[in-house]
This record gives sequence, structure tokens and C-alpha cells, in this order.
Amino acid sequence: MFFYRFLTGLTRLAVSLMARWEVEGVVNVPRTGPVVLACNHLHLLDPSLVAASSPRQVHPMAKRELFETPLVGWALWPYGAFPVRRFSADMGALRAARSLLRRGEVVMMFPEGTRSKDAVLHPALPGAAMVALLADSPIIPVAVIGTERVRLPRDMAGWMFGRRPRLRVVFGEPFQLPRGTAEARHAEVCTDLIMRQIAALLPEEYRGAYGSESEGKVVFARQERKQD
Repeated sequence: MFFYRFLTGLTRLAVSLMARWEVEGVVNVPRTGPVVLACNHLHLLDPSLVAASSPRQVHPMAKRELFETPLVGWALWPYGAFPVRRFSADMGALRAARSLLRRGEVVMMFPEGTRSKDAVLHPALPGAAMVALLADSPIIPVAVIGTERVRLPRDMAGWMFGRRPRLRVVFGEPFQLPRGTAEARHAEVCTDLIMRQIAALLPEEYRGAYGSESEGKVVFARQERKQD
């Protein structure tokens, strides 16, 4: 807990100094009980930014490769993160997430499975939906806006002269997925529902695959999608 508070404190200080940081909807995060934070993903900064914006400690699901990286990997375990093999049915990661939720913790997931290179939403994988269904946990959609414009360390000189980017984190209202099993078809429908809730918090130009043109369709990604 100390290590988590120390790192999130550093993040709050750095972001407050270098950006115009806005957080909305904090009251939507319940003070106790299990919650899945389902977020869009634009930048490496997003997990630490969402954690710093949250009133509760969060446990990010992070790609396994990061845990194998010196220094970064050593910090992830005490930070409260846990690994996942991306673009695969990683049952170990699903069980770890379910265990945390059953203990009343907050789990952070990025349903798209990777960062968006063009800042718009892409078809998501069903992992977040399956976790929420297995743990019978509410979901809070989270919109991250503006981090795609952050370029470190190039932008630091500009920030020193007052050219600070505007970063927004928006916590939506919690909702419960419709009852059903975690089998594939139901998880796909629930995945679309989660992403539509995230899209509703984003400006239209960020909505991508979940914009108005796809209304009425169930949009999701197959597990066999290749890593890019």
C-alpha cells in the first residue's frame, strides 16, 4: 500500500505540474466493494493516470511482457498489478482478477487489449466482460482523453513555457451486466455493451468502432487477433 501511494502521489504531482489535468465523476466510484474499471487506452501513461485519478487503490491488469522488463517488472507487483497474456484466453489472469474482486478490490482493465495508435476505439476482446460476469461485479466505464498528445521527453520543454496539454479522466456511472454465463456469445454482447458505455463518455472523434455508424451491431474482437 505504501509503495502504491508513493507512486500515485508522484504521478499526481508530475501530471499537475506538466498538464491541465481534469477528473470528472469521482463520486461514481463506490467507497467499498468490487468494481471493474474498463478504460480506453491511448498511451503508456493511462494506467498510472487513471490510478492517480481514482479515490481507491486499483489493481491494473498489465501485459506479461512488462513483468519481464527489468526495473519496470520489479515495481509492478508491489504496485498491485497482475499479468495477462494478451490476445489469448489467459485463464490465470481471469482467475486473479476474479479473486481480487471477490475480496472487494478494484480491478483496472483495458478491453481493447492494447493501445490505440490512432486514438479511436477499436473492437474489444471479451476479457473484461468475462471477469465481471464471473465475479458478478459492477463495471465503471472510464474515458481517458488527451494522453495521445503526450510525447515524452520531447514535450517537457514546451510544458515549462506554459504549453501544457489538457488531460481528462471521466468516470461513468457503475452498471451491471445482464445476467448470464461467461460463455462466448454472451461475453461478446456484454463486451459491446461495455465499450458503448465508454464511447458515450468520449468525444465523437474518439469513438471509432463504437461510433454512430455501428449502432445496432455487436462489435467485438476475436481472441485470435494477432499482436501488433
